[in-house]
Amino acid sequence: MSTLPCSAAAERNKQVILDRLRELLPAQGSALEIASGTGQHVACFATGLPGWTWQPSDYQAGALPVIAARAVQQGLGKVRAPLQLDVTATAWFSDAGVAPRFDLIFCANMLHISPWATCAGLMQGSARHLLSNGVLITYGPYLEDEVATAPGNLEFDRSLRAQDPAWGIRRRADVAAEATKAGLRLSQRHALPANNLLLVWRAAPDSL
Repeated sequence: MSTLPCSAAAERNKQVILDRLRELLPAQGSALEIASGTGQHVACFATGLPGWTWQPSDYQAGALPVIAARAVQQGLGKVRAPLQLDVTATAWFSDAGVAPRFDLIFCANMLHISPWATCAGLMQGSARHLLSNGVLITYGPYLEDEVATAPGNLEFDRSLRAQDPAWGIRRRADVAAEATKAGLRLSQRHALPANNLLLVWRAAPDSL
């Protein structure tokens, strides 16, 4: 049994996310994961999508050894060494020479447990680093003007804001507005269990 840190939420949702990714993505590609945390998502996705190469990353330097250890423990040859990455930075890959571009940028459960500025950073950075037909996929809870919010999400939002006033479940419309500023648009909305959404963002036609 692994002694590495484990997120119960990631353990619960990794398979349902993978199932949807298999429906949405081609057989091969390159992916950047933002906010990889314990590395459970990237380990699951790399196993379930063997034609894909994954670049995990996290804002917290302390998460990187955990992600790397999990990849080694599970023998994941297509998971690159994790990088420390701040989505609000003007350059995500300052030491990379030519900035890398990806078929997929994936980000789960970050927006509601980080300051609002990370949303603009995520959208702007994704617009810079996605290939022309690439997609940004975000996963987590959202508030939607046209959909009644589940009581559990309302309570979760209150608990987040009590921990840190800069946190909280984001309005999907506000996230979409930041995407529009960056030249991205919401392409698909998928409702997943536990009142979470998987949202697919693509380059807007006039930004191609």
